[in-house]
Amino acid sequence: MSLTSLSLLLLSSAAPIVAQDGADLTVQETAPATVPGETGRSEEDVQRSSVASEIVVTARRRSEQAQDVPIPISVVGVKELDNTGSFNVARLAQLQPTLQFYSTNPRNSSVNIRGLGAPLGLTNDGIDQGVGVYIDQVYFSRVAVATLDFLDVQQVETLRGPQGTLYGKNTVAGAISITSKPPSFDFEGRAEVSLGNLGFKQAKASISGPLGETVAARFGVATTSRRGTVYNVATGNYVNEQDNLGLRGAILWRASDSLDLTLSADYNRQDPECCAQIYVRYGPTQRAAARQYPALTAAFGYAVPSTNPFDRLTDVDADLNATNTLGGVSLRGELDLGQGTLTSVTAWRFWDWLPANDRDFTGLPITTLSQNPTRQDQFTQEFRYAGDGAGFDYVIGAFAFYQDIHTTGTQRQGPAASRWLINPSNPLSNDPTVLDGLTASNDIRLKNFSGALFGKLNWRLTDRLTLSPGIRLNYDDKVGSYVSIVRDGQGVLVPATGGTPRQVEQRAALQPQAFVDEAYRAWNVSYDLTASYKPSRDVLLYATYAHSFKSGGLNLNGVPVVGGVPQTQFAQVKPEQVDHFELGVKSQFWDRKATLNVTGFWTAIKDYQALVNDGANSTLRGYLANAGEVRVRGVEADFSLRPSERLSLYVNGAYTDHEYVEFTNAPCPPELSGGGSGAVIGQPGTPGTNSPIACDISGQWLPGISNWAFSFGGEANQPASILGKSGEVYLGVDANTRSKFSSNASRSIYTDIDGYALTNFRLGFRTDDGINVFAWVRNAFDVEYFDVLATTPGNTGLIAGNVGDPRTWGGTLSFSF
Repeated sequence: MSLTSLSLLLLSSAAPIVAQDGADLTVQETAPATVPGETGRSEEDVQRSSVASEIVVTARRRSEQAQDVPIPISVVGVKELDNTGSFNVARLAQLQPTLQFYSTNPRNSSVNIRGLGAPLGLTNDGIDQGVGVYIDQVYFSRVAVATLDFLDVQQVETLRGPQGTLYGKNTVAGAISITSKPPSFDFEGRAEVSLGNLGFKQAKASISGPLGETVAARFGVATTSRRGTVYNVATGNYVNEQDNLGLRGAILWRASDSLDLTLSADYNRQDPECCAQIYVRYGPTQRAAARQYPALTAAFGYAVPSTNPFDRLTDVDADLNATNTLGGVSLRGELDLGQGTLTSVTAWRFWDWLPANDRDFTGLPITTLSQNPTRQDQFTQEFRYAGDGAGFDYVIGAFAFYQDIHTTGTQRQGPAASRWLINPSNPLSNDPTVLDGLTASNDIRLKNFSGALFGKLNWRLTDRLTLSPGIRLNYDDKVGSYVSIVRDGQGVLVPATGGTPRQVEQRAALQPQAFVDEAYRAWNVSYDLTASYKPSRDVLLYATYAHSFKSGGLNLNGVPVVGGVPQTQFAQVKPEQVDHFELGVKSQFWDRKATLNVTGFWTAIKDYQALVNDGANSTLRGYLANAGEVRVRGVEADFSLRPSERLSLYVNGAYTDHEYVEFTNAPCPPELSGGGSGAVIGQPGTPGTNSPIACDISGQWLPGISNWAFSFGGEANQPASILGKSGEVYLGVDANTRSKFSSNASRSIYTDIDGYALTNFRLGFRTDDGINVFAWVRNAFDVEYFDVLATTPGNTGLIAGNVGDPRTWGGTLSFSF
């Protein structure tokens, strides 16, 4: 079936599953629950009809109708999450064109909005995320949370554009706010079981009810498992599997008519055999031909199991593991005080990361151990007062964040490392003992404090015109250390400089270095101004200017080393400076059966945090620093239509123009890397020629962003009675498509990912008393696509990648009361 045919099918027979800036969220499968921040009101109080204006959001830390909020917001409710199988951020991104998620493992993940947040493939404990993830108003500093299953969720709000004058941590690209179902004083529960191919099994359950007249409790559990999508011929195991468990409990104490206290705790664990990146292609570099992938593998008589990545075969020989454990406790207090509400949110969170990787991406024993186990503790405290006055309302608050991270990494080379890594012209390349057992032991530490005062005013000049200025004063204090000790196979220390010829080659493979107690400290001010105007009840016009920043940071993956001396002048990274402009209109028509919201945006970031090469300092490795400027601009449109209770449709789209405006010292792409030094630079991808030390990629694409992206679909239903149960039969379709995008920080001829379209279907029956059973198929046309492509170490020309999920199918049964 063509994409055009699919579009016609949608327009004739489908219904909405995603609420984008106000599409329908009112067909509830759960009993009425209280609205976040409004614990005395039920969903039935605020969602009394099927019109889009009744969607309630808390983006501005008060309950408001989504169409009245001058912020571009996408809202997805529990029904939509369940029906579309959107049980984590990766799946959610398929429903929202300007939300991007990329992951090679939980630590090496990035969540971006409009392509901004954290550069694809760049993981460094010393820098902050540009997209904030909040669960029940608690900020999560580790992006690994985005890989976990949503647990007993009520709805997910995605806010686009800089945030920080309303709550929490400053974020330059946006925020994802996840709201869990709160404890209920009415006894209620829900259970869901899904089974599918690839051994897919998922179960969710929750129960809530009163423990007394003033105390209610809620408990939820979710578990997901699935066989891996890649077969390892070396071990006989399927890898890149799913193995998730989540538990969450909450107790609400209505201490008085004006005070609610909610204590919640959660525990989440993933323990899959993951994450293998497999052979995709060979792309020649400028390294000598004898040191590139074809010659190197020929010297070992080695061949990968398949050169077609969609055969989904690998033979990696190192251990694979992605044990990812997160959890914590929070206490939220909400006190009606004066003409507003005082909120306190206190939280402690932990993250344990126990990985193992195959860093040579082959079945050869080149790198036999690669791991960076990490332990993090995080503490946050937020006080916020949301008040009302005559002709205005406001939010003022204070936020404090402390993070302690300790990473103890190990990389060990194997018996094939000498032949693979040392120049064949050097006799030492034929001595496997030179690098066999060579081990780097890394100790990385970070203590990170951030404190802020913030405020936002909504001043209603007239019944139609509102001005909303906001300001944030922020202080950051980061202290970090990086120590890498290298020993040979006999346990002898490899010196940072000098030594024997063997030690020179060992140091070229794994460079020892150390710097301790490097500190970044700075004050920053953010501010924004929004003007909104309502010419009629169903139209909102708004314009926003925001000046924001992303905190400076530290290079905690190491700095350049010259003559054995770490260049600690590069240990600090300057903050990003962000200027953001936005124009938008939110509208409803046809008796509010149709919603159309359009936003134009322009974001410029100076001192963009990225990997750089600095030829003036003879840098031999990339390190984190600041590019000159990047720019992202575009238009988003969200349209939903509900002509009747039997049919609803949605189409969401985005055009995004993006480029490095100025980036003159970027790492070169693989086709311009690995060669010798000299005045005459060879042609890209020509072995044995000279390479530039750094490349000017000004004017090139940013990674991970498609110029065009769309999601569309809907649902049609018909009343029916089956086995004596009255309800409705429904057919749902949702699809997404995107154009080509770059998968490398410096765009490469080898790592562009072609555009693709994915289509999901579901057919089911839901009863009036809370039973829902449906069959589903995802990636229905079995489209072959890549999530991520990556260059591999050493300029050998090996390109590896993550292949997207194949067609999956199954069924779901749920029951609520």
